Amino acid sequence: MAPSPRTPLSLRRSLLLGILLPIVLFVVVDTISLYRQALGAVNTAYDRTLLASAKAIGELLDIEGDGPQARLRAQVPYSALEAFEADNRSRMSYRISDAKGQWIDGAEDLPAWRGSLPNQGPYAALVDFYDDSFRGDPVRVAVLLQPVATRRERTMAMVQVAETLELRRTLARQILIDTLQRQAILITVITAVVLIVVQRVTRPVRRMSSELQQRPEDDLTPLNASHLPLEIRPLTEATNQVMQRLQHLLDHQKRFVRDAAHQLRTPLAVLKVQVQSALRGDVAPTEALQEIQTTVDRATQLANQMLSLAKVEQVKQQQDFATMDWAEPLRAVALDVSALIADKDLDFDIRTEVSLVHAHEWMLREMARNLLHNAIRLSPRGGRLSVQLMPIDGMAELHIEDSGPGISDELRLRLFQPFAAGHAHSGSGLGLTITREMVKALGGSITLTNLYEQGLCVGLDACVRLPLQPQPD
Repeated sequence: MAPSPRTPLSLRRSLLLGILLPIVLFVVVDTISLYRQALGAVNTAYDRTLLASAKAIGELLDIEGDGPQARLRAQVPYSALEAFEADNRSRMSYRISDAKGQWIDGAEDLPAWRGSLPNQGPYAALVDFYDDSFRGDPVRVAVLLQPVATRRERTMAMVQVAETLELRRTLARQILIDTLQRQAILITVITAVVLIVVQRVTRPVRRMSSELQQRPEDDLTPLNASHLPLEIRPLTEATNQVMQRLQHLLDHQKRFVRDAAHQLRTPLAVLKVQVQSALRGDVAPTEALQEIQTTVDRATQLANQMLSLAKVEQVKQQQDFATMDWAEPLRAVALDVSALIADKDLDFDIRTEVSLVHAHEWMLREMARNLLHNAIRLSPRGGRLSVQLMPIDGMAELHIEDSGPGISDELRLRLFQPFAAGHAHSGSGLGLTITREMVKALGGSITLTNLYEQGLCVGLDACVRLPLQPQPD
């Protein structure tokens, strides 16, 4: 079972998603970055407090005794840390050790420092900051290597000051909340602005859609694109071109139906009268059948030509053209009508040269067939019929010269109109119309010229010119 196609997003929803999603992603990334920077600034500020506490304790150290009996002594009152405690949400503890890590004073259970001094960074003292755990609570610890000296003795003390993280976390949460509130306001403002802008930008499209929905079914007039944004005008221009082609097809269809109804009605009525006359015995059966056959032949020719005229329009729309040698379909058609040429005992001559044109093979065949049928029908028995195809000055020229009566100037003006036959009872009047439509579709031209000898008309030259295509390498 084939999966159902996904419903496409509307233009407004696509614009909103395309604009707001990147903004929201940027705001989220920016919020995380700002929070980390703010948290780093908080840690730096509070680490300075830890360092100040460690230095204050280090200044209270001295050495007791001389020689082997010398040892560090610390007299640190708790009030020495009260000045550095911001409020009761954080607690500070300290531990003093000698250079060997032996406990001297303070919280003996505060884990001893096991690290190494990092690059000094913003602090000039021999200090290190790290995170640890003390009595079940996470703490931030500053360790200071404090030199202690008297006149006779000198040693190094290790001062550790630990602070619980309640205040830092509270401040970090407050920074995060403030940041999120500002970003939420920013997103709200951006969303409102985008909604207003998208609503205004898509208003002409909605108006045009409403106008199209309210149009009658047969209204294919061009759309007015003067009020539309420049980016949408190519779409309306393409839509107008499609509507123009549809209007052309609709007009052609209406004209075809009208002409078919009008032209087929006459031979059918004649055929009905002939059948009724034969049934009543007004004419001999053989004569009646011959009349009926003549009427059927004319109706068949008319129907075929009308179908050909409709197919010309279909081929024009499909543009299924290719580069081919015009001489090949021309000779094939000449072979098809050879029986008609022989029946009239015509002096037939055909000469062709390679002439590449960009066309549809059916068009080339039908065009040659119509012109040859006209020439054969109008030529007298034993007359002359000449076919010549050659490339001349960038054009492929086809000349079909017959020995018929030619055409008058008055007839020349309407000969290419539908159902305008050159002579009474000589055809349906569609052959030249079909040929002209094919020639126009292929970008060529057709002319009919009388041939004269000693001032007398001795025939007609039907000349078709099509653009010549270059020879392939």
